[in-house]
Amino acid sequence: MKKPRLTVVPSKPNALAPPATLGQAGAKLWQRIQSEFRVDDAPGAATLEEICAAADRLAEYAEVIAHDGPVIRTKTGGMRDHPLLKHELQTRAFITRALQRLNLDVEAPRDTVGRPPGFKSDNL
Repeated sequence: MKKPRLTVVPSKPNALAPPATLGQAGAKLWQRIQSEFRVDDAPGAATLEEICAAADRLAEYAEVIAHDGPVIRTKTGGMRDHPLLKHELQTRAFITRALQRLNLDVEAPRDTVGRPPGFKSDNL
């Protein structure tokens, strides 16, 4: 008779890991924000996930705009702004507002006092 194998399963998944639903741009933003601010409350994490999903859409818009150009030719031969420019701007505004609501538009807390490394006072 074979003995059953036991597998250790963590009781709580890593709350700081990016959600599986995020794409590359969103996951990268999630990791950057979590490394500086550690958003681990449920409402904050849900808002951050929406912000990161918007970052994924923003990356998609940027790719299409880069391919097509910011100005496109209409069927009649005229020129007009790419339709995704409007969506890109709205998405950027959403991300900015949502980051402000989470108070993530301020400098991240540091463990040390004083000026950051590499700061030169003659730059003032």
